Amino acid sequence: MDDSFQFDPNTIIFLPNYSQKSERVVNWNEFSFENNNEETIIHLPPRVGKGYNRQINLRGGLTIEIIKVQLKDTMYLERRHESAFPLTAHFYLSGMSMVETLNTSEIKSEYTESKGENYLYHLPDLTEIEKWSCKTEIRIISIYAPIHYFHSFCTEEKTTSLQKLIRGDRTSRFHLSLGKNSPEIVRALHQIYQCPYDGLTKQIYLESKALELFALQFNSCDLSKFSAQPSNLKKDLKKEDLDRVEYAKDILLKSYLNPPSLKELSHKVGLNDRKLKQGFKQLFGTTVFGYLYNYRMQQAQELLRDPNLTIAQIAHRVGYSNPEAFSTAFRRKFAQSPKSYQLSN
Repeated sequence: MDDSFQFDPNTIIFLPNYSQKSERVVNWNEFSFENNNEETIIHLPPRVGKGYNRQINLRGGLTIEIIKVQLKDTMYLERRHESAFPLTAHFYLSGMSMVETLNTSEIKSEYTESKGENYLYHLPDLTEIEKWSCKTEIRIISIYAPIHYFHSFCTEEKTTSLQKLIRGDRTSRFHLSLGKNSPEIVRALHQIYQCPYDGLTKQIYLESKALELFALQFNSCDLSKFSAQPSNLKKDLKKEDLDRVEYAKDILLKSYLNPPSLKELSHKVGLNDRKLKQGFKQLFGTTVFGYLYNYRMQQAQELLRDPNLTIAQIAHRVGYSNPEAFSTAFRRKFAQSPKSYQLSN
């Protein structure tokens, strides 16, 4: 659990062809950042390739992410999704990635996302390994919507997993491949790329395009595919195992500035990885990494009430060596920048 580069707070990037283990992980301090109001642009370091990840934060936690990169080498991303995972619309304009899904029977163990196709998914409490190709430029637009964003839209009577998700069942998992990007989808994606507006007009315009893309996906997919899929129910852990999970939580909180790895934490409390993850889900409703992230963000909220502290100082106090990484993580959690939160308190 280090300060490795994250497109979200629980993503680690590896470069497999580097000889030394320390060179394989791409750290936050290798990236450069630009901030412009509610938009953040993250530029790749030269040893990884060229390009950027552009994140635009809109009303109600709605986020548009634009990725345009040309990699020097194959890249692996280990994504540890939290329980509060957003509904995600994912559009490939060029390039491709191969994905391996770990420890679930609900999603395919392996699948590919390809040029010119789009996907709709919700993957809470799940770990995935993405393999990004270096053979061609990768261009992706993703729309992330927290589930509460759709509450005021939910009027249909049909009972599907999508409706259950919007109405509050956050455990539903699905990954739908919706086929080729239609001309309407392609037009909306290019309008996002070429947005001609600034300020409030830009926010309204981009929100309308994000909703248009969700609407096109909802209209094109067969809602029967959202039917609930049986999952392998796990038995609750024994009391002595749960006591060890509580002990793991205490260790995590006492060392949250420099936390142990999952393997180290498991060893310290005498549980295997599977039971430790199961116990955190059973007791706290989230993953080990999700619990740590939530705790750091709660600590940050408290510190932001002190107007004498800078964002950089607060970032350091909650375990982020890079203030931009902290700001990105905070926006993901609370749909506003740390500075905006500080000024409103």
